[in-house]
Amino acid sequence: MSNAKELASLIRHAERVMVFTGAGISTESGIPDFRSPGGVWSKMQPIYFQDFVASREARRESWSRVFNRTAGWVGAKPNPGHYAIAELVRRGKVGAVVTQNVDNLHQDAGVPDHQVIEIHGNASYAKCLDCGMRHEIEELRAPWEADEEIICVNCAGLLKTATISFGQPMPEREMERATAEAEASDLCIVLGSSLVVYPAAGIPVMAKRAGAKLAIINREPTDMDSYANMVLNVEIGAFMEEVLKELEETV
Repeated sequence: MSNAKELASLIRHAERVMVFTGAGISTESGIPDFRSPGGVWSKMQPIYFQDFVASREARRESWSRVFNRTAGWVGAKPNPGHYAIAELVRRGKVGAVVTQNVDNLHQDAGVPDHQVIEIHGNASYAKCLDCGMRHEIEELRAPWEADEEIICVNCAGLLKTATISFGQPMPEREMERATAEAEASDLCIVLGSSLVVYPAAGIPVMAKRAGAKLAIINREPTDMDSYANMVLNVEIGAFMEEVLKELEETV
């Protein structure tokens, strides 16, 4: 049995599939991996949440990275891996996509917002740190260009991209939803995560411990490979297209 047939079989026989994605799926769309050698954090220092809140200079630098697209978080297009996941969601096989990525590419590929659980936030819009109101990035360009403080129109609280920065608490609601999905799934497919960043990396382990089968598809080996029922080190997009073809042939 080919690898694509094996995963297709796991998907076919599963009642509730959870997909867990990391940076490796988005590098195929040209988005740089942050932690790898040559990645974003090797070229510029991350801005910690506490520094963002305390320092106007840190906030200016953070917003400069946003408007100059220095980090490369946005502007890319979904790749075949994203579209394959969206198709599995459309068919009703995948109930939720839990992602460490902040690039909005799952939604751009067609996965409904309510089925994407973003445990590290989203870089495509901003949120007020006080009241939580959403603000669109382009609406904030004018005050940034005028060297003004970027604040909420509702409560005058500080605005920040809706990503979870170093030192910032994980989003409680999203973590609760991700945990619930992990415990309810009978198949967890990890796509493009090195599974080293916690607490996010613990979610697939929760699924496995709750009785789900675990498939890990990543370019490099992970520390969790020994837990998995299936491990592949391949390009995600091309492989997931093969999996879809296998599913279509057996319908």
